[in-house]
Amino acid sequence: MAFESDKTMFEIYREKEFNKKFKVVYYTELTEHNKEAEINHAIAGETIYDGYIKDNTKEKGKIIIKELIDEMNSKQSPIDKEEILKRLEDCLA
Repeated sequence: MAFESDKTMFEIYREKEFNKKFKVVYYTELTEHNKEAEINHAIAGETIYDGYIKDNTKEKGKIIIKELIDEMNSKQSPIDKEEILKRLEDCLA
C-alpha cells in the first residue's frame, strides 16, 4: 500500500467554458502561487478521470496522461474511463 507521500493525486477534466479543452491538474504538485486558480479551473470543469499515480512511475504516468489529453483534444471527445484505466494501470496507486 502506498503512503500519501508516495503518490501524486491528479484529475483529468474538460473545461465547460472557453474552448472546452481537456486538461490535467496534479493536485499534490500545486504551490501556494497556483493552487487556488488551478483548483477553481478543475472544479468548474467536467471530471473525466481522477486518481493517484505512484511516484516511482510518475514520469511514465505523466507521459501517458499527456498522450490521453492530446488525443481527446484532437478528437474533441473524452476517452472512456475503462480505456484510461487500461492505459494507466501500471502507474496507478
